[in-house]
Amino acid sequence: MVWFSLVLKLKQMKVGLFIPCYINAVYPEVGRASYELLRKVGCEVDYPLDQTCCGQPMANAGFEKDAKALAERMNALFETYDYVVGPSASCVVFVREGYPRLLDNYREHACVDARIWEICEFLHDVVKPARLDARFPHKVSLHNSCHGVRKMGLSSPSEMNVPYRSKLRDLLSLVEGVEVMEPERRDECCGFGGMFSVEENAVSVAMGRAKVRRHIDTGAEYITGADSSCLMHMQGIIDREQLPVKTLHIVEILNSKL
Repeated sequence: MVWFSLVLKLKQMKVGLFIPCYINAVYPEVGRASYELLRKVGCEVDYPLDQTCCGQPMANAGFEKDAKALAERMNALFETYDYVVGPSASCVVFVREGYPRLLDNYREHACVDARIWEICEFLHDVVKPARLDARFPHKVSLHNSCHGVRKMGLSSPSEMNVPYRSKLRDLLSLVEGVEVMEPERRDECCGFGGMFSVEENAVSVAMGRAKVRRHIDTGAEYITGADSSCLMHMQGIIDREQLPVKTLHIVEILNSKL
């Protein structure tokens, strides 16, 4: 009865699905899995077709004025939704932290920044499913991205010396057959960092190579996490060096078919 009431509540709430531009262009399967997963857990989901980049690449490169028009567009496009949900911790963090200073006539709780959630955060903290109809009989190594850990609290940062917790691990525990591992230095940066990977490419590659090796040392078949950008960076290293592991967004595991 409690689960039925939750489903009714979620169906009354309008969820706008935000798919970041690089996922739309490079990993459309992550967007599709996000939509299907939200529907599975009882959400009423809409995907606005006119959405564009949130503006993070321009702002991170020092061109916030160029990101302003994109912020205004996104804020208007998603203004009617109770929740805005997207499969990218870094993009969601940018909207939360950047839009209040980018938008004219900003009003607290009226802007999309107050209603946007990363999809794993939304599932863990809002939907709180007791089970998922998913099966993934493989060993995976959990990748904790910097934005997800330190800006969003998807897991507890190691430097805080507090008991470890992981929302991603909690969600994966609902998937039948999956075996979850974590690498040494579990929340150390993979080296992507957006513009950093371009401006300091040698350092970025060295960091990525070290991170991939630690994931491989767990014996996992897949590296999974909540940021396709980090996974994309590591997959590039894997492909170039022909390493025995693959990357897969966590949403695709949570949505995997029985």
